[in-house]
Amino acid sequence: MESAEIRRRFLAYFERNGHTVVPSASLLLDDPTLLFVDAGMVPFKPYFLGEAVPPYPRATSVQKCVRTLDIDEVGKTTRHASFFQMCGNFSFGDYFKSGAIPFAWELLTGSQADGGFGFDPSRLWVTVYEKDDEAADLWHRVVGLPQERIQRRGLADNYWSMGVPGPGGPCSEIYFDRGSEYGRDGGPEADEDRYLEVWNLVFMQDELSVVRSKEDFDIAGSLPKKNIDTGMGLERMAALLQGVDNIYEIDTTRIILDRASALTGVRYGADERSDVRLRVIADHARTCAFLIADGVLPSNEGRGYVLRRIMRRVVRNMRILGCMDPSMGELIDASIDSMSPQYPELRDAHTRVRSVSEAEEAAFTATLRQGTQIFDLAVADAKAATAGTPTLSGASTFQLHDTYGFPFDLTLEMAAEHGVHVDEEGFRRLMKEQRDRAKADAKARKAGLTSPTVYRDVMERIGTTVFTGYDEVVTESSIGGIVIDGTAVRSATVGDTVEIIMARTPFYAESGGQLGDHGFIDVAGGARIDVFDVQSPVPGMFVHRATVVDGEVVVGESAIGRVDLERRNAISRAHTATHMIHKAFREILGETATQMGSENSPGRLRFDFPSPNAVPDSVMRDVEDRVNTLLLDNLPVTAEYMSQEAARKLGAMALFGEKYGDTVRVVSVGDWTRELCGGTHTRNSGNLGVVKFLSEGSIGAGVRRVEALVGSDAYRFLAREHLLVHQLADMVKVRPDELPERIDAMLARMRDVERELERVRAAALRAQLAELVRTDDVDGVVVKRVILPEGTPAQDLRGIVLDLRGQIPEAHAGVVIGFTTDADKVSVIVASNAAAIAAGHAAGALLQGIAPVIGGKGGGKPDMAQGGGTDATAIPAAMLELDRAISR
Repeated sequence: MESAEIRRRFLAYFERNGHTVVPSASLLLDDPTLLFVDAGMVPFKPYFLGEAVPPYPRATSVQKCVRTLDIDEVGKTTRHASFFQMCGNFSFGDYFKSGAIPFAWELLTGSQADGGFGFDPSRLWVTVYEKDDEAADLWHRVVGLPQERIQRRGLADNYWSMGVPGPGGPCSEIYFDRGSEYGRDGGPEADEDRYLEVWNLVFMQDELSVVRSKEDFDIAGSLPKKNIDTGMGLERMAALLQGVDNIYEIDTTRIILDRASALTGVRYGADERSDVRLRVIADHARTCAFLIADGVLPSNEGRGYVLRRIMRRVVRNMRILGCMDPSMGELIDASIDSMSPQYPELRDAHTRVRSVSEAEEAAFTATLRQGTQIFDLAVADAKAATAGTPTLSGASTFQLHDTYGFPFDLTLEMAAEHGVHVDEEGFRRLMKEQRDRAKADAKARKAGLTSPTVYRDVMERIGTTVFTGYDEVVTESSIGGIVIDGTAVRSATVGDTVEIIMARTPFYAESGGQLGDHGFIDVAGGARIDVFDVQSPVPGMFVHRATVVDGEVVVGESAIGRVDLERRNAISRAHTATHMIHKAFREILGETATQMGSENSPGRLRFDFPSPNAVPDSVMRDVEDRVNTLLLDNLPVTAEYMSQEAARKLGAMALFGEKYGDTVRVVSVGDWTRELCGGTHTRNSGNLGVVKFLSEGSIGAGVRRVEALVGSDAYRFLAREHLLVHQLADMVKVRPDELPERIDAMLARMRDVERELERVRAAALRAQLAELVRTDDVDGVVVKRVILPEGTPAQDLRGIVLDLRGQIPEAHAGVVIGFTTDADKVSVIVASNAAAIAAGHAAGALLQGIAPVIGGKGGGKPDMAQGGGTDATAIPAAMLELDRAISR
């Protein structure tokens, strides 16, 4: 049974049983505790936590997930994967254990002809929490499972929580017995390789107040509503139904694995070490495709760092298996071919995903080249530092890995080729320290979050926030809640920084790239509140971040919210301009120029989109002209609500990474462009006045950013530019249209003069060189020393040092050291010829001893090294240190 069919059967079964089918959410949700969606229940967390009212009593979904905690185990076991799909059915206070258990059993054991999965009931086992008599009874009495195949386990195995205060409860897991050839008898307690978990049913019934560990927590009481959260791993189910040994050999993953095998020429199944690498490639390539499609870009922090790391693991493993040519594009093609039948949006994003992947691969290939050079220097220094077996220090190895992205496995392999030992223990200690710091930072970040309970309590009293800002900028309301430093209070006074919650508000909360509104809230009791930001920390609630500037504000008082209209209009113009720029780029560059990010602020916008190369000036002019021409047409800007399906038929553009409900708001600029959008806009395109691009540049591999001004801000910018052009024209006595030619000629003359001055200066310097150079014999080594005049460029020093080295006969060991100063900075270069290197006087090793004397550091290759310092008075001492180093 193919994976797509397993997915279809699961959703169809629960839809027949009254569940609303919910599409997979993006892997990126607005949850500060998570990098990625890592479980099927994550999109439903607001309903389980009571932060929002569920729009349906029961739901079902197949959610794409990414977990990277065990990334180093991927490929080595049958259980670990960075990307997987979780099938789940959920009940929000509707049915509980007596409903969930029969549902799971019926679908698992139902015949395939009737839409089930056809499992043999005699090969299924279950585990329950040791104190959950109710679940054990249901499995035995209702389902008919023999008591000997119902095993009770403790908190560590069969109790679920999110690791923080909130809902929790016992769980029941269903296992499939793969047979005696996979392990010993005795059920899941005895062997979880033979007895493979296929489904987990979580019975949320407890309210946890304190969570110290998985087995140590306090239960405050029962949840007001008991919920069901289940998870069935699609890949694991596919492995069982397709009769393969692990999740990497199922139909979808095998397509990618086989492509990697063809590219490397390594046959899968021939060697376990190669098999592990092929499995890593297949899993990670697919993960990359999904992450990039959902809007993640390679970077050095957060989500982008995770993406970069797994992409580099793909490239590294391909190279180790023998594929030195670029391969990410081919692997992305295979990933999208395998998964697009289940996720059609992958095909829409294909060009963008491939472009980002290929750009990152090219960048990493350059990193490997650079890392190899750094590695060569580190090895040379290690060999120069000891007469025994040279050792690459843990610090050097860690620097290669952490700073240059050089894979540790590759360091080990190359070190062995050079006969160099690697301090693995030191490296792993530094890696552990880095991981511990990251965990501590994550824990501190999680602990610093305001508890959603504060907002939930207010929502229970006043309901969700009603946003009136589409139709009005002044709204009568009341103070529903006040929060100071994460704590709900009854009142606040002058000078307090507060979070104000109102039942109705005209203030737009920051989202979709549009900044939150500013303005004032006037309270009936005489208080005035200056609103400087608006956010939506939980779904359905707007929180006004503000300062009390007059009087005292008390919960329950009537209030009037007043939006700063001038600022709102300027932001709205920028937002409408962003839609138009988006459309114009897609018209000229193609549909792959899809918005990947934006910010709409007063009179200014930035717009990010994928492009493998810089956008030509001619294209930038065409896009700007296209948008400004349409402004003159004064197209109407309208918004209407409709179903997602109706919006798609209308041709409305939906942005990846955004979460949309069943009913969406479609913003149209005439009939020219339509997008799903919750932001505020102008009423006509003519209200924008003028749009002026400021810049276009790279913000990451394969991603460009355009910044622009809109309306009066653009007009003022153009007016300043016009005045500046006329001032320059007056200064050089030409017409404005002749400025480029005149300035080009002036610059050409300046370059000629600079070159002539440089020639004269270099000639003067070499003329006095004989007076500046001193030559000595130090234990049979010819040592030339030179101190150039202050202000001499480092590139001149480098050239002179190399020339002096060339003057030393090849048969003689020779070392040249040169210095120059500039204010409080000292530059030093050391060069050694081949005979000196053979005698143990490598330039890099010599410089490491000299540089600290002048208060600095440096490094380089055995034949030449350079560095810098801050103490010019110590140059004579540095000379003596060189002599001592040669004499040792």
